[in-house]
Amino acid sequence: MMGKALTAIVILAVFASTGCVSSTIQQVRQGETGIAGHEAIAILGRRHKNRDETRHSFVECVSNRTSSGSNPISVIGDKAFLDSLFPWFEPRTAPLELTELGRLVARPEIAQRIKEIGVRYIVWIEGTTERRDQAGTLQCAVASGGLPACFGFLSWEGASDYEATIWDISNQINVGKLSSEARGVSFVPAVIVPLPFIARVQASACNTLADQIKSFITG
Repeated sequence: MMGKALTAIVILAVFASTGCVSSTIQQVRQGETGIAGHEAIAILGRRHKNRDETRHSFVECVSNRTSSGSNPISVIGDKAFLDSLFPWFEPRTAPLELTELGRLVARPEIAQRIKEIGVRYIVWIEGTTERRDQAGTLQCAVASGGLPACFGFLSWEGASDYEATIWDISNQINVGKLSSEARGVSFVPAVIVPLPFIARVQASACNTLADQIKSFITG
C-alpha cells in the first residue's frame, strides 16, 4: 500500500549440529518494487575505515546468495560498481549516512552512470557481528606422553545485527528497509579434547537478509 509503511516481523529458530541460532527479520515497505530481466542491483556496505564499517565478507555473502539459489537477482559486484563510479564511492569520499547516499545518487551525472551499468536498485547495508558475554575458562597443557590435554568450559554469545535500505535509482526514492538479527550461544566443553559447538550467527543473518532482499524487490 503506497503512502503507508508496512512492517512485517518474523522470528525463526534454526537448529544445526553446530549449535542453535535464533533469527529475527523485519521489513518496512515504503514504495512499490519490481525488476526487469536486464536490470541488476548493487549491494554496498560502508567504505570508511572506522568502527561502523560493514564487514566486506558479510556484504560479499549477501551478494552471492542474492544472485544464486531460488529466485535469483543479478548483482553488480562491489568492485565493479566502485570502479564504474570512481571516485564517488572510494573510502575518502563515500557517503556515511543514508541521507548522503540519497543526495549523491540524485546527482544527474551519477544517476546516469548508474543507469548505464544497468543498476536499478542500490542496497545499502549497515551492521556488525559481535562476540560478547564470554564466561568460563579453558586450559590446555602437555600431558604425559607429550600429547596436549584441555580441561574446562568456555561459552559466549554471538550477535549479528544488519540493516539494508533499498534505494530505487529510477524513481530516486527509498522504497524500503529490511533488517536481520541473529543470536546464538557458542560453547566449548573440554575433557582432554575440546568439542566446539559454534553458533554461525553471521551466516544466518546473511542468508535471511539475502532472501528478504530477493522477495522484497521481486514483489
